[in-house]
Amino acid sequence: MVMAYMQRTLAGPVHFTGPGVHSGKQVHLTIRPAPPNTGIQFRRVDLPAKPYIRAHFSRVVDTSLATVIGENGCIVSTIEHVMACLAGLGIDNAVAELDDYEAPIMDGSAGIFSKAIRGAGIVEQDAPRIYFVVKTPIMLEKPDKSVCLYPAPNFTITCTIVFDHPAIKTQRLSIELTEEKFEQEISQARTFGFLQELEYLKFYGLGKGGSLENAVILDQDGIVNQGGLRYPDEFVRHKILDCIGDFSLLGMPILGHLVLYKSGHLFNHEFLKVFFNNKSAWETRSLVEFESENPRSDDIPPSAAINDREKRSFMEPGNL
Repeated sequence: MVMAYMQRTLAGPVHFTGPGVHSGKQVHLTIRPAPPNTGIQFRRVDLPAKPYIRAHFSRVVDTSLATVIGENGCIVSTIEHVMACLAGLGIDNAVAELDDYEAPIMDGSAGIFSKAIRGAGIVEQDAPRIYFVVKTPIMLEKPDKSVCLYPAPNFTITCTIVFDHPAIKTQRLSIELTEEKFEQEISQARTFGFLQELEYLKFYGLGKGGSLENAVILDQDGIVNQGGLRYPDEFVRHKILDCIGDFSLLGMPILGHLVLYKSGHLFNHEFLKVFFNNKSAWETRSLVEFESENPRSDDIPPSAAINDREKRSFMEPGNL
């Protein structure tokens, strides 16, 4: 995440064409600049009214196979990689126009989106960027998964995934998000799936656009793709990419340390509702306001959040 004082948008439009991973249809996507305080909006230009849908967690209608937003019967599906790219590059305002219901999967990562937007340029706007500043820890947990968000002067993600597969096993990565780190360490990580699941999806008319060109596919023994992986731990990096896209649906960037264990789209969105409704746990501030109220100290590690006693107290049922 870019630590910017002012809101940002694209310097000019960017264009993409590719299949939807589930529909298999060729989709044209154009991302255009937008005025300050627009936020991110999707627009279905194939429909008569060319309706807009705000990219916000309150508009999420499905997370079973991808993140789907909808309003008044109109939907846009599989938006997570587009959203992750815009958030990772610090784009606050943009309109994403599509001529079908599903965003193109491209190569299964956010790398193509990122490269095009960087090529078009990014400009500051005449309005301050406002952040969600985490004041107190907040957690959502189930026996096999958890999401926690702690106070921090930046946006850091620590993600752990566990898969019973020899190519994945347990992977963990912690990264303080900056524009450069997003581009170099996260944006190129591709979505992944298992061969038997892809065959199952296609049997039921889904996953029509999925292929070795836009996903890392695994069989029971290992990786099917001849080119292998882009990163040794590409799987957890892609989970972080998805997480960035999911959490961007809060509508404003976060100052906090996000810790995820075996989470996915559905659980991430459950957490967004818990976070937003727990208004005592956060406040909104511009970066100027935050820095004036929280002078940096070299004696305090940026990731220091809470001590063990506070963790135990917070995890008691009455505090969840």
